[in-house]
Amino acid sequence: MIGSWHATVFDCPDPDVLASFYEDLLGMVRVQHDDGWISIGDAPDRPALAFQRVQDYVPPRWPGQDFPQQVHLDIRVKDLDLAEQQVVALGASSMDSGTEAFRVFLDPAGHPFCLVRW
Repeated sequence: MIGSWHATVFDCPDPDVLASFYEDLLGMVRVQHDDGWISIGDAPDRPALAFQRVQDYVPPRWPGQDFPQQVHLDIRVKDLDLAEQQVVALGASSMDSGTEAFRVFLDPAGHPFCLVRW
């Protein structure tokens, strides 16, 4: 092994807004907060999701690759209908796409993510 996973980093226009969204969605806490950078996770010594401010941010567009999504999260939930209501209340946008097993959303900065029934 050369290294270990430290973080998955999302570019965004406002790290505070996006970190708050994922904190509420995933039940994580802030483990690092610097100017233009926020990391959230289970604990400071565990892998994190990080959000960095980018000037002139251009969000991905799903579907398609004209503005590629580059990365997305699949989030397991027990009840898709309930989870959909909750993420929309947090600021997500439904893409009205998916199947009986998953649904596609955009976070407040336009990154796609999926809710997946388990």
